[in-house]
Amino acid sequence: MRRARFPGILFLSLFLTGFIPAYPAAQDLTEDERQWLARASRLEREGWIYLYIEGEPFERGFQHGYLLAPEIKKLFDAECHVVHWQTPKDFDFFVEQAKSLFAGKVKPEYEQEFRGMARGLKRAGVENIGYDELVAHNAYFEILGYWWPWAKKELSERVSTIETGGCSAFAATGSYTADGGVVLAHNTWFYYPMGSWCNVILDLAPDKGHRMLMQSIAGYIHSGTDFFLCSSGIAGTETTIGGFTGYDTSGTPEFCRVREAMQYADSLDEWAEIMIRGNTGGYANSWLLADVSSGEIARLELGAKYHHWEKKTDGCFYGSNVAEDRDLLLNETDINWTDISTTNVARRESWKRLMKIYRGRIDVEVAKTMLADHYDSYLKKERPGYRSICGHGELDPAVDTDDLAPFRPSGAVDGKVLDTEMARSMSFWARWGSSCGMPFLAEKFHQEHTQYDWLRGYLIDRPTRNWTVFEATR
Repeated sequence: MRRARFPGILFLSLFLTGFIPAYPAAQDLTEDERQWLARASRLEREGWIYLYIEGEPFERGFQHGYLLAPEIKKLFDAECHVVHWQTPKDFDFFVEQAKSLFAGKVKPEYEQEFRGMARGLKRAGVENIGYDELVAHNAYFEILGYWWPWAKKELSERVSTIETGGCSAFAATGSYTADGGVVLAHNTWFYYPMGSWCNVILDLAPDKGHRMLMQSIAGYIHSGTDFFLCSSGIAGTETTIGGFTGYDTSGTPEFCRVREAMQYADSLDEWAEIMIRGNTGGYANSWLLADVSSGEIARLELGAKYHHWEKKTDGCFYGSNVAEDRDLLLNETDINWTDISTTNVARRESWKRLMKIYRGRIDVEVAKTMLADHYDSYLKKERPGYRSICGHGELDPAVDTDDLAPFRPSGAVDGKVLDTEMARSMSFWARWGSSCGMPFLAEKFHQEHTQYDWLRGYLIDRPTRNWTVFEATR
């Protein structure tokens, strides 16, 4: 295991390595733009891209757009390709919908951050991704996974399923952990064409509000995958609520609310209040939070019409895409919450089993083991697939479940863990590729599953990687 710390690196060092000259427009940068980039840095470790950005909104947006231009372009292309083949609309349609839905709802601070990002992209030679495209990109989960299924009823359109995530996670404290402090753990489940670009560790030091260290996605002003740590002492993660239906077009997009909560909330209650205010129901999640100052953990289950908020100083919360609140579960989801053949319920049972096994011993190393679990609670044996906490859809024939397609290239693409001590020092463990370290080899997958030929060029290798510590040290 490697502990990687990343102090700030001067713009000159980036220039000398040949990184900046790779961009067509680099020679045309203004003195202001060069000064902005001198305060930012980009490094790569164990499959992750660590990006440090700081300053006023337009400046930090420019840093982000310029330094991650290749990744933003590749991810945007992947989104356009998947949307083209999995809905009867192209991504331009959803860009226009986001433009209409969110007009006047993006705070000026974040609007400027997007405009700075668009400027940085353009200066790096990427011409076709502007402000509107970046807003739709940040709202991808909400627009495709929530607004679109709702809107299809109004438009009388045929809609295919767009996978917007999954995830397995837990928060534990008190008698459940080895030292009585907080332990938070999460892995991101995603469709691999887009999930392969969730390898950004974003260290964001804004001119106002709290500093944030988070796993993120190229071109996002929030986390999206949702694992974050704030200088307020608040850490958080989430799992989506499966089988969710409903959307409120009058609200504020989720990515704006969660970024505001991360940046400006000083307590768990304030964090929840920001998320609830202006809620659309888009990207409906079970949020698992921790306040490392008090050792308190919390869960906010946030639907469209219902929400549930609870806190504790001794115990655990876990997530596997099943709502625990009865009103939200029965009124806003169509999930069969007792069907253990489904991924959601099987993983919930696995969390129950693991919490019994490790209660009183949970620390960061045990948490890594828990995230890598391959037990199938339905078949009652070790079997990596849709029903394991470390998900591997590419290995699952899905012969005994009807909710997911056989061998779908999706599942866990990472693992992240922190405890109280790490949170206080603004750091966390992360592993890229999969929680267990099992590699995904694109060409081998294509040879075995030719039904996914349409994804050639959009699936990339994720070899076995080491766990690495990322720390905000600048």
